Amino acid sequence: MPDVLLSRYDFLPRFYRLASVSVFSNMMVPLAGLVDIAFLGHLKDIRHLAGVILGTILFDYLYRVLKFMRSSTNTLTAYAVGLDEPKAVLLAGLRSGLIALIVGLLILLLQYPIQKFGFFLLSGSPEIEASGVDYFNGRIWGAPAVLLNFVLFGWFLGREKNGVVLLMSIVGNGSNVLLDYLMIIKWGWESAGAGLATALSQYLALIIGLIGVALSIEWQALPAADSEIFDWVSLKETFALKSNILIRYVSLISAYSIFTNLSAVMGTNTLAENGLLLQIAFLSQFAVQGVGMTIQTLTGNFKSKGNRQHMMPLLTVSMLAALAIALIFALVSIIFPEQVFGLLTNHQEVNNSITIYTIWLLPVLAITAIAFILEGYFIGLKEGTSLRNAVLLAFFVGFIPLVITAWYFQSNHLLWASIVSYMTTIIIALALKLPQTLNNQNLEKQKSLANSG
Repeated sequence: MPDVLLSRYDFLPRFYRLASVSVFSNMMVPLAGLVDIAFLGHLKDIRHLAGVILGTILFDYLYRVLKFMRSSTNTLTAYAVGLDEPKAVLLAGLRSGLIALIVGLLILLLQYPIQKFGFFLLSGSPEIEASGVDYFNGRIWGAPAVLLNFVLFGWFLGREKNGVVLLMSIVGNGSNVLLDYLMIIKWGWESAGAGLATALSQYLALIIGLIGVALSIEWQALPAADSEIFDWVSLKETFALKSNILIRYVSLISAYSIFTNLSAVMGTNTLAENGLLLQIAFLSQFAVQGVGMTIQTLTGNFKSKGNRQHMMPLLTVSMLAALAIALIFALVSIIFPEQVFGLLTNHQEVNNSITIYTIWLLPVLAITAIAFILEGYFIGLKEGTSLRNAVLLAFFVGFIPLVITAWYFQSNHLLWASIVSYMTTIIIALALKLPQTLNNQNLEKQKSLANSG
């Protein structure tokens, strides 16, 4: 019995190696964002802080929504690696990279209408909006690099080349911090400088990623892969998975965008308070997503190799790791609010009232961690339909009714409760589908044994 149990968990060294690098590289993104907030939060005029918080709503749609490219590329690559098909590995990256480049260039072409329409929908004073527009105009030029980096992150993670991902993260986000200091503090470019610094840092990360591609691909498989990039049957499968994961990201970012926009409606201080709390939440969530990317990679790899006995142990270990990360972030912020939020802003009116709402970080971060791991598991299995249905149910049933109530009563507590309700609904919907995924795995195993016999 002990030997059987050990064999089911023999993936643990591989899991911790992948997860540790993924968590660290993922955390570099919000850490750089926190540096943006910290620089702007210590400027004399709070409108620069509030403007950038408001302006990031548009980039939540443009970039965080498009992170489906990273997740889908990761899953498709992990499957190809599990099947030991070098050409399929290349095709997973090439097809996704082509889509990313087209979308990135399209965003640049449409940047003016995107900016006008976006800030027409957002709420904020003219001064705050002007600061947000400056931030948008600087950051938007990084669109092609951002989307190509998503693909490269997913492709390298699917191949378990985490060292390249880590190096891209260090170069990209490290340069962002340095450029923030130069453009915001030294040169006084304020919110425009924060946006431009982020855009330039993405191109530096892209250069590192392309060097990694050149050094790691099997060049002899490239000509055959190039000729099959536009294979319709394969493209249809790729688009089907990507579209379902896209809906997941649209739903998630829409919920947080509505949350942030209603925070602005409730006042500048509420927007600043919730924006700072969300920085901690996003820091935790990016770390948890590192575990989520690991479960995607290993689930896809295990499924393609037929290692079904590892599925539930992997899910259990991932859940415990994600919860541990979330609880650390929540408890540190709740126990030491003055120290944590004092690093981000010296506006005392914000720091004095933010402690009322820090308790919400505990349920929000813990429940979100469970939801993200379940989502990663279903993405790894290519169960996009189940994921899509769960997030749509969560948005329209778990989130919208409560957020409308929060707006009606102008209650920030109800606003935070709407996020908890959204994530809880996802957990319930996906948990109900778990037995079905296990039954499907057992049926496939029986068919495989019958065929081999």
